[in-house]
Amino acid sequence: MTPHHRDIAHLGNIELFTDKFEESYWFFNDLLAMREVGRAGDSVFLRTWDDYENWSIKLTPRAASGVGLVAHRAASPEALERLVASIQAAGLGGSWQDGEFGVGPSFHFTDPDGHPMSVYYETEWYQASDDKPALKNQASRFPGHGVNARRLDHINYLAANVEENAKFSAEVLGLKDSELIRLDNGRTAAHWFRFGQKSYDLVYSADNLGASGRLHHIAFAPDTREDILKAADIFLENGIHIESGPHKHTINQTFFLYVYEPGGNRIEFANAGARLLLAPDWQPVVWSETERKKGQAWGMQTISTFHTHGTPPIDVPDEH
Repeated sequence: MTPHHRDIAHLGNIELFTDKFEESYWFFNDLLAMREVGRAGDSVFLRTWDDYENWSIKLTPRAASGVGLVAHRAASPEALERLVASIQAAGLGGSWQDGEFGVGPSFHFTDPDGHPMSVYYETEWYQASDDKPALKNQASRFPGHGVNARRLDHINYLAANVEENAKFSAEVLGLKDSELIRLDNGRTAAHWFRFGQKSYDLVYSADNLGASGRLHHIAFAPDTREDILKAADIFLENGIHIESGPHKHTINQTFFLYVYEPGGNRIEFANAGARLLLAPDWQPVVWSETERKKGQAWGMQTISTFHTHGTPPIDVPDEH
């Protein structure tokens, strides 16, 4: 059974591991203005203010930081059936499991690089209590403090083999690609995929250290570029390491800021402006190695740690 484009509706939720749990909790809860909505064992569930589902991030203490299970919501029960059949036919294994905290039955599997994933359809919508919004067409009240992260935007995985994971994204999950980087040796350095009309939702970047199963970053969407500029000041005042930005990406043109949360996971704040891919016959834009060496859109060179830092961490001499 072949999945259709848009069988995956959106990125649902992400489990993040951190070796500095209390500090990471402070980062997400206080600085990003995410709301705690539940706990299970040592883990805490947090949500951004306009994600319609119950939770966005599951923060879990671990000896090493990194990414755990990443869940995607299917567009319909039939879409979920097609996705599960496709995953099983690809030999990626997997099994049905009970969903967590308001999420229905979920099919768990791993991508070719070993990242744990799941797909689900049944879900509970968030019911605001003391955070009821003035406008009933948003999920909860605007927090009005910190970064005010509105929703999860995308995830970028590090992978030992980008091509293999790109094939998986297209053929197994039914995703469309928007842009990619092709090196002089013919290899793909990074590949951007989309679930719908957003320019990207899932990215695979080459792990230059040759490891598998690592995280490059997760991204949150604030409302405007100005929110990202204010976020940079908030992080500066609170001692959060700013890795790169604020600036504008060449690829997909998002306005960005990258920081490390206290556990070392790279977090991006991304604003795409009004850019959507509306063409049904969009052809992926291919960037050459020479073009990428020109840097970001306004000329800033990509910082070296962008090609080495990931979680779980691997020791790299003189990374900073």
